[in-house]
Amino acid sequence: MKYNIIPGIALVMMINACGNGKNDYDASGNFEADEVIVSAEQTGEIQSFPVKEGDKLTAGQSVGQIDVTIPTLQREQVQASINALKEKTHDPVPQTELVRRQLLVQEAQLQQQYRERTRTENLVKSDAATQKQLDDINALIVQLERQLSVTRQQLQLNNSNTSTQNRTILSEKAPLEKSLAQYAEQIRKGQIINPVSGVVLLKYALQGEMATIGKPLYKIANIDTLYLKAYVTGVTLPQIKLGQQVQARIDQGEKNYKSYPGEITWISDKSEFTPKTIQTKNERANLVYAIKVRVKNDGYLKIGMYGEMLINKASK
Repeated sequence: MKYNIIPGIALVMMINACGNGKNDYDASGNFEADEVIVSAEQTGEIQSFPVKEGDKLTAGQSVGQIDVTIPTLQREQVQASINALKEKTHDPVPQTELVRRQLLVQEAQLQQQYRERTRTENLVKSDAATQKQLDDINALIVQLERQLSVTRQQLQLNNSNTSTQNRTILSEKAPLEKSLAQYAEQIRKGQIINPVSGVVLLKYALQGEMATIGKPLYKIANIDTLYLKAYVTGVTLPQIKLGQQVQARIDQGEKNYKSYPGEITWISDKSEFTPKTIQTKNERANLVYAIKVRVKNDGYLKIGMYGEMLINKASK
């Protein structure tokens, strides 16, 4: 029987502290962290995966590789098809290129004459230019517009047959490029990229095993900051608020404690019965509220470690 009572001792002490004030802390619980389970995004053999439990990883770090031979071959096949389509397309003949250059020059000349006409109109209004000067510019604009129209027609005629053929060929290119992007994404997902900075807590897979999409590979958590999840009674609840500075502490020796500054970051909006590890029915019937206290870890705090919270009397 004594082996069944021991797991409830910590929570019994916590309820006593919140309820009858015999102890010098206001709540107690265990430290936890925001844990992330990293899963495979591609199916294939795990070719490399040197991650070990306890390793410190950074966000964006490459930590392994899943075999992507099949999507790589598929991508090369699609790329070859795209290259073949490019060879079928026809570039404009040199004469067409000359006409295009001529068109650009004429367009630039016409834009310059438009600006000159606007300037001359303003000068005419202020008697700084004659009407004949404005008429000459308008005549030149009409001539340039006609030349530009003829050049455009000539360019369209030269490109009509080539453009029709090229459009037919290039219409086949769009779906191939989509397939190329899909295979490139599959290849990218074959690389195992660590999403967050932290320490590897558990490793679920080994090099040489077969990975499938969604298979857990390892668990990681940022342990630089831990959260003391504790429970307070309705008596203590009115004394706390979000953002409140409190004190967290852990055992250090038989009678000593190590204290840390903490901040309340979460208070449950629902009450719950005391966890069932409490042995007596009367104690399990107590309603408590879960809270989380954020504590900066100096390396001595561990996930799952027992801790206590004390309300800073001066901040109340």
